[in-house]
Amino acid sequence: MRVVKEYDERKNEIIDTAAFLFMEKGYDRCSVNDILNKIGIAKGTFYHYFKSKEDVLDAAVDKMSEQILAQVQEIAGKKDIPPVDRIIKVLLATRAQDQTGEALIEEMHKNSNALLHQKTLVSIITMLTPIFAEIVEEGNAAGIFHCTYPAQSAQILLAATLTLLDDGIFQIDKIEAAGIFEALIAAMEKMLGVADGALFEKMHMYWQF
Repeated sequence: MRVVKEYDERKNEIIDTAAFLFMEKGYDRCSVNDILNKIGIAKGTFYHYFKSKEDVLDAAVDKMSEQILAQVQEIAGKKDIPPVDRIIKVLLATRAQDQTGEALIEEMHKNSNALLHQKTLVSIITMLTPIFAEIVEEGNAAGIFHCTYPAQSAQILLAATLTLLDDGIFQIDKIEAAGIFEALIAAMEKMLGVADGALFEKMHMYWQF
């Protein structure tokens, strides 16, 4: 007897199954038929929800990115926390390996999952840039920051943090990572127009390598 599921439930089942198989087999080696066989659905059912394998990949990436987005939104929404503190906490929350778990990150770093890795980074940067920029603009309005390009500065800092500190892209140890992160904080001070060293104390309050 065929099991009929609600639209969202079936769609999420396809996304979750595809994400699992992409990680297990690698995106290129995983076919639509592999997804169909794992769930036990017809090809027509799959194409009712998704146009292609890459379409479901995009949905899986968005779902993973939204986990980080939810935490960042929670931090950004705490208006009782000063913008300086929130900007540091948001930057730290973007580090995917802290959010998705070591096993998932290890799988994502495999050559067979390069497309998944790339799309996840792009998705996270795209989702988080407006939130980061909003905190900068709030700091500008309060006279705490003096940043001419809030959105562009947000993109640069997020892209640098997510790539330079990603040990699947750059093979660095903890000492090197700490140096890079401190350099990023120094660059952020320049972009935000605050005094040298103003963000370092806050950074060390919330995270130690």
